Amino acid sequence: MSVFVNSDFNPKQLSPQTLAFMGDTVYDLLVREYLINKANRPVGELNKRKVNYVKCEAQSRSADFIMSDLTETELSVYKRGRNAFTKNTPKNSDVADYHSATGLEALFGYLYLNGENDRIKELFSKCVEAVDTAT
Repeated sequence: MSVFVNSDFNPKQLSPQTLAFMGDTVYDLLVREYLINKANRPVGELNKRKVNYVKCEAQSRSADFIMSDLTETELSVYKRGRNAFTKNTPKNSDVADYHSATGLEALFGYLYLNGENDRIKELFSKCVEAVDTAT
């Protein structure tokens, strides 16, 4: 996974919401690829399974699972995302899970924009493990 649009900016200087905006897409793409690689299923079934990985509760569980593996910089990015003020409030999830999920998405956005593809793969495999062992 590589950045398609080259630009001269430092991901550390982006707001946590902007990082989460990108990370949401990166994480969603990884989940879709993971599910397709597991089995060829109808799209409706793939979407139902995808929700199990991308919902706030699952992302929060994943964040907890990888926390001890994060570098100091990664932990800082995660916390910036988790603690970011948001006007949105979750309708079907716990507020703490929502903030933790935002932190995870900010982390994945940061890693993607920083070109850290191997690290993304490493952390994502642990996130999948966290969700798969809980279901």
